Amino acid sequence: MKKKLDKCMLCPRNCMVNRNKNELGFCRIGNKMKIALAYLHKWEEPSLTGKYGSGTIFFSSCNLKCLYCQNYEISTKNKGRVIEIDEFAKICLDLQKKKATNINLVTPTMYVPLIIEGLKQALKEGLKIPVVYNTSSYENVETIEMLKGYVDVYLPDLKYYDDSIAIKYSKCKDYFYYATLAIDKMYEQVGKVVFDAKGNIKKGVIVRHLVLPGHIEDSKKIIKYLYQKYKNNIYLSIMSQYTPLKKCIYDNLNRRLTQEEYDEVINYAIELGVENAYIQEEGCASESFIPKF
Repeated sequence: MKKKLDKCMLCPRNCMVNRNKNELGFCRIGNKMKIALAYLHKWEEPSLTGKYGSGTIFFSSCNLKCLYCQNYEISTKNKGRVIEIDEFAKICLDLQKKKATNINLVTPTMYVPLIIEGLKQALKEGLKIPVVYNTSSYENVETIEMLKGYVDVYLPDLKYYDDSIAIKYSKCKDYFYYATLAIDKMYEQVGKVVFDAKGNIKKGVIVRHLVLPGHIEDSKKIIKYLYQKYKNNIYLSIMSQYTPLKKCIYDNLNRRLTQEEYDEVINYAIELGVENAYIQEEGCASESFIPKF
């Protein structure tokens, strides 16, 4: 699997650097795993959190670098520590011992070949809880294909419909094109959402969308696309938690989403016929919900 890093093409950046020879691409990551935090996260969607929390592993770096990222300490500054595959497997098993509902891999794209090796080892050593792949969706289909049989639940973002917004905020072109191809492959692998007797998700796809201030029309286009494509076979998570953490050159990003903006998006989803969706209560836009790395 590590040979996949000889000419890295895990995401649409297609840097083609040899990460095994310390060549660095857009994500600035070599051929080792780097994590910032692993703990029981209790602020995910209810079916992911369960009773004790989602066993969440935050990986360092990101292939998007969104201007407004709430986790910029790890996504942009690459804060974290390097670990070996053996330690990754141990972390997964330790989280399971702590009664984690699942193993939740956050921003994992750059590490997929290494994650697969780690999951192989963890599975041999008794990992039984579902594995969640929590991603921006800006990755090549071939990367998702590698994950078949190792991931039970896909938790992708669908951030932007309009390519000009993706370029402006995340410096990536053709985001919607690549993200929708990736999500389609995810759905092909795991199918409709299935819950266990406790209401925890066992397999399926939950697509997250963060509604950005001043961009509710783009949000409506995304919701319409997802509903027309998958109907109620997937779950949507329509999020209102946008929190401005630093001064931004774009004025609309310097404020929180208004309740009126969020309500308009939710009402639009209801009018379309969306039934399977998570929505957030007023007051979720707070720095207190951001993990301390």
